[in-house]
Amino acid sequence: MPFSSLGLLPSLLRAIAEHGYPAPTPVQAAAIPAILRGDDVLASAQTGSGKTAAFALPVLQSLMLGRREKQRQVRALILTPTRELAAQVGAVLQNLAQYHPHPLKIAVLFGGVSINPQMMDLRGGADIVVATPGRLLDLIDRNAVSVSGAAMLVLDEADRLLDMGFADEIGRLLALLPAQRQTLLFSATFPPQVLKLAQGILCDPVRIAVASAAAEQPDIVQRAIAVDAGRRTQLLRHLIAENAWDRVLVFVATKYAADIVAVKLQRAGIAAGAFHGDLSQGARTQLLAEFKNTKLRVLVATDVAARGIDIAQLPAVINYDLPRSTVDYTHRIGRTGRAGAGGIAISFVGAATEAHFRLIEQRQQLQLTREYIAGFEPVDAPPAALDGPAALENAAGGIKGKRKSKKDKLREAAAQTK
Repeated sequence: MPFSSLGLLPSLLRAIAEHGYPAPTPVQAAAIPAILRGDDVLASAQTGSGKTAAFALPVLQSLMLGRREKQRQVRALILTPTRELAAQVGAVLQNLAQYHPHPLKIAVLFGGVSINPQMMDLRGGADIVVATPGRLLDLIDRNAVSVSGAAMLVLDEADRLLDMGFADEIGRLLALLPAQRQTLLFSATFPPQVLKLAQGILCDPVRIAVASAAAEQPDIVQRAIAVDAGRRTQLLRHLIAENAWDRVLVFVATKYAADIVAVKLQRAGIAAGAFHGDLSQGARTQLLAEFKNTKLRVLVATDVAARGIDIAQLPAVINYDLPRSTVDYTHRIGRTGRAGAGGIAISFVGAATEAHFRLIEQRQQLQLTREYIAGFEPVDAPPAALDGPAALENAAGGIKGKRKSKKDKLREAAAQTK
């Protein structure tokens, strides 16, 4: 099925051809006609499935064919969980809209940078706003932008939006949007809180789930290597040298760990950088650029990079620290094996994290053989009991959803001081 069969405008088809989209992916083929009909959409879309274009193309077409006002007002709002994903979505929209004879103004808004340039950019309005919820509310509170006329709402990576503690912010924004609107919700996973949100904001949605077919799954080889915690950096260096990877994305649990591991790799002569939330947006953008052009060989990141980072031909992802949840596991390994390319995802599993990795395997319906690398065989003894539900639930690292988020803790502290 070619894109031309989906009823898209010639200017969009031209941009599609120029940017090398060969044919619609399954999620695009299902979502684009439904959105163009004006239906609400609830879509299960894995990373690398082409979901951004699946909503970007029909959103752009709807605005291109819609009534143009003298004074621009926000007609489409796209909410994303991270700065990087907001920037990525904004870039896709700009690229796809470039040949339309009447340019659309697309504003990309996120925190971590000065708010003043964004306020200046919003003067004269905007047709589409792509934003993280917190910064958007800051700008609304400053009367820099209004979303009261937005006839289209897209929640991109809805599970991550809620997982990062944006439920209250989303609630505030929903109250500001018109009741009559088209709502599109895209999510890689559907935990209970996402389903509850969907039930409250979608009206008779078209349900799209195309990621379950085996033939459509990313070509990712998943491996688990047994190693003591204290030897993970040495093993990481060994794997990089042995496999001659030009780039490796390494996930750790904390900002401190990202800095420490990156420094150790640098001392070993490996070009590495630490990527986490304490960096300015400018520093994060520069690190990603250097990683994409292979100036950096290793990017050591916290889960802030698990979504919204699209690195073409990334050969390997390493879980130096295991993710707290199976959802995060899915999005971490989804950074490789994108756009039809193959990739490797390796998890380091120690005695203290064995039970937690078993839980990830159970929920992912995996059963990976533990590998032992010569010279790095573990010697640490495992906990006394690793079997049974209680052992799994008490596994090192915790189970996401049982701990309060940072935002929840801050809200409770504020409430106690009132």
